[in-house]
Amino acid sequence: MTSQRLALGKKGEEVARDFLEKAGYTILANNYRTRCGEIDIIARDRQTLVFVEVKTRRNNRYGTALEAITYKKQRQISRVAAEYVAQNGVADSPARFDVVAVTFETSTPRIDLVQNAFESTYG
Repeated sequence: MTSQRLALGKKGEEVARDFLEKAGYTILANNYRTRCGEIDIIARDRQTLVFVEVKTRRNNRYGTALEAITYKKQRQISRVAAEYVAQNGVADSPARFDVVAVTFETSTPRIDLVQNAFESTYG
């Protein structure tokens, strides 16, 4: 991955965190990594534990950011979420998977939040 793409992804995650905090989410972790993969943001939305995947694009020429959340990616995120739940003793909390798509077509990024974007595909 090029340094430009890494920088774009990092900027997208910063924009997504700011957006989620303004929407009332409490950020618990950023870039949570396990041997199975990574979750970009883990947050709370009131009483619900939320695992957030952030997808960032310059434009939709090669498909939308939301289209990049393949079944394989959903499965990986679900595995990491299961590890987080087990390690942090939060199995009794309701949980969901959200996706934040950030598109930088203009100087002001477009931000799309899809709550409950997919169901867990693991376990």
